[in-house]
Amino acid sequence: MNRSALPVAASAYPSMPAILEVSHPITWFPPMWAFACGVVSSGAPVLQQWWLLLAGVLLAGPLMCGTSQVVNDWYDRHVDAINEPNRPIPSGRIPGRWGLYLALIWTTVSLLLAWALGPWVFGASLIGMTLAWAYSAPPLRLKGNGWWGNLAVGFSYEGLAWVTGAAVMLGGAMPDWRILALAVLYSIGAHGIMTLNDFKAIEGDKQMNVRSLPVQLGVDGAARLASIVMAVPQAVVIALLFAWDKPAHGIAVGVVLLIQLLLMVRFLQSPRERATWFSGLGVSVYVTGMMISAFALRGLLA
Repeated sequence: MNRSALPVAASAYPSMPAILEVSHPITWFPPMWAFACGVVSSGAPVLQQWWLLLAGVLLAGPLMCGTSQVVNDWYDRHVDAINEPNRPIPSGRIPGRWGLYLALIWTTVSLLLAWALGPWVFGASLIGMTLAWAYSAPPLRLKGNGWWGNLAVGFSYEGLAWVTGAAVMLGGAMPDWRILALAVLYSIGAHGIMTLNDFKAIEGDKQMNVRSLPVQLGVDGAARLASIVMAVPQAVVIALLFAWDKPAHGIAVGVVLLIQLLLMVRFLQSPRERATWFSGLGVSVYVTGMMISAFALRGLLA
């Protein structure tokens, strides 16, 4: 018998490339950027505490965000088997229940590192991890409703990551209330950003009974809501920066918002076709405003 013709037995364990793929490294950027904003806004010296910075980046990106991606892929495995059968879990490259095991391992390691970094880091991480599981896993499965799912992701990826970055640099202590205020405002704005991602899957969401905002409100209604939800918190940020005697930063964030408003005008003319375009350009400008605001706080708190 020709041994080369025999089928190769599937591995009982996932390969490292498959594990990396299921954690979706490209998604790590938003929470890592928000974490960096928290680091800057804390006013604490960065280079003198580089080990804390490194641990925090690892926590925000590969661990916390990576966990949320593995959890999501595990609970979406049946849908992915139909729509994207080549993904690691439905293809068998992550065999058996290893998708669930990896999610549990990632969760445990994330919370252990967060505990070591201090009580406020642990508290923020615990909330973020709870939202990560609630977003994808039944019975809550928040992703089934655009109002709650988008809110969970926005707060996890932006606000909690920002608070974590500040708390890490402050030795695990509670960040200043102004840091918390900006983190909450930019988290609310991120709800609109998450809505932009739903325009590309309207038909599939209808078939799978996923009540995204474009499904619930219609294309035009969801587009207007996303624009308003992105813009209003930034307007509040601008007002706060002026109130905190940071007019230059307030003007800079105002310019950032004006650019987004101009992009929104074009987006609203054809939301379904231009959602990806607006997400690419508008979100890049949005996160620029986050960092400008973080530097404003650094000037106040350093």
